Amino acid sequence: MTTRRCVVAVDQGTTSTRSIVFGADAVPIATAQQEFKQIYPHPGWIEHAPEDLWQTTLSTLRQALRQAALQPGDVAALGITNQRETALLWSRKTGEPIHNAIVWQDRRTAELCARLEAEGCGGLVGERTGLLLDPYFSATKIAWLLDNVPGARARAERGELAFGTVDTYLLWRLTNGAVHATDATNAARTLLLDIRSGTWDDELLRLFRVPASLLPEVRDTAGEFGVVAPEHLGAAMPIRAVAGDQQAALIGQACLDPGMVKATFGTGGFVLLNTGPTLVRSTHRALATIAYQWRGLRHYALEGSIFAAGATVQWLRDALGLVASSAEASALAAEADPEQAVYLVPAFAGLGAPHWSSTARGTITGLTRGTTRKELARAALESVGYQTRDLLEAMYADVGDAWQRGTKPVIRVDGGMSASNWTMQFLADVLDAPVDRPMVRETTALGVALAAGWQAGFYAGPESFAEAWRLDRSFRPAMAEADRRQRCRGWRDAVARALLDPAE
Repeated sequence: MTTRRCVVAVDQGTTSTRSIVFGADAVPIATAQQEFKQIYPHPGWIEHAPEDLWQTTLSTLRQALRQAALQPGDVAALGITNQRETALLWSRKTGEPIHNAIVWQDRRTAELCARLEAEGCGGLVGERTGLLLDPYFSATKIAWLLDNVPGARARAERGELAFGTVDTYLLWRLTNGAVHATDATNAARTLLLDIRSGTWDDELLRLFRVPASLLPEVRDTAGEFGVVAPEHLGAAMPIRAVAGDQQAALIGQACLDPGMVKATFGTGGFVLLNTGPTLVRSTHRALATIAYQWRGLRHYALEGSIFAAGATVQWLRDALGLVASSAEASALAAEADPEQAVYLVPAFAGLGAPHWSSTARGTITGLTRGTTRKELARAALESVGYQTRDLLEAMYADVGDAWQRGTKPVIRVDGGMSASNWTMQFLADVLDAPVDRPMVRETTALGVALAAGWQAGFYAGPESFAEAWRLDRSFRPAMAEADRRQRCRGWRDAVARALLDPAE
């Protein structure tokens, strides 16, 4: 075992960057967080300034180490977890990005995806990648950058540019360009990786017109990813794990056995069901993805994505001014009139799984003259539970009839919204399944910290990761079955309205 004193995780998210220091018992001992600007050039377009991603990473790392009274030499390993699918291109020579990062939520390539689907390309994409043709993923973002930034495609063809999701970009910056790599979990979200072989697929590269020279090396989730250049933090620091945020949360929730489920509720919502070494092909529009890759062996998961979870509460706060905080939204929901059946479908940027509609738009149904901000707050929080149920029903239709037989698994939850007792109780009620919340809710950072620490010899291997998981509170379903059915019927009707094409 190493004699060093801690592991540090960078959790680079959609709206903020966090750096967290974990001790030998895998408990956080210092945290630093910084938000950064969201850029909206056009409706449905979302970008980040690459320099914001870099500077918040560097700043929070320095703050967390200072707060913990540690030197870089005390750190056994650094792990990086990141918002997935967000795409960047930069100069290999100068490191200068050619454009803002195009964020995973961005919908500018919806027409391209629709055209490729109409041309019959969806089957190939699904068979190779486990994913769907949707603007969510990275490949069409790369194509857009190459075709819309002057000179970009010619530069790419000459081998002058590099592509990366945020993990790859941060690795490049931290190592001063010495490492151009990603891990299997991030690579699996690009629409360019064959998830059976774990390698970039030439046929997909031709389909999306992406030069192979752009792409990073694909490595294990826990492995050697180079060393932070000394000038950034005052001393060299080994980088020993990289994972997409949702897969990192699966690891941090110790959902490492087939059948275990975790749900993360941050800006969006993400549900992963571990299927182990077996790649399960979804026939109900869930995604098949790589859960993690240890020593060349890939483990898989089914995944469903909710585009707006915490973002819905942010909309109530920032756009409508109806609440001042997430805590106030929960308090208002608890006071709402139970007789009012108000539903909010937060399709601000379309709907994710299992609908996958780019044209869906947000709807509020069931309004009466007596509707107040209390009912709207309740509808916003309830939308998370309903969308999660939609995802799990699709997944369990793929893996078997356990859901229908009543042997529903415990759902392990994390992310900012999991702090709301009201929301988690509603989730348990509408799922009719137990919901467990851990003591350490920063499970995304914990997961990559455990992987990095294992690679460094600071923590024991994956078989012991469950020892780092500790229960905070378990929520048990208490809703009558008749009430649950009625509410779910109302939700399905509201979703059907949201899916209506506004052009028709």
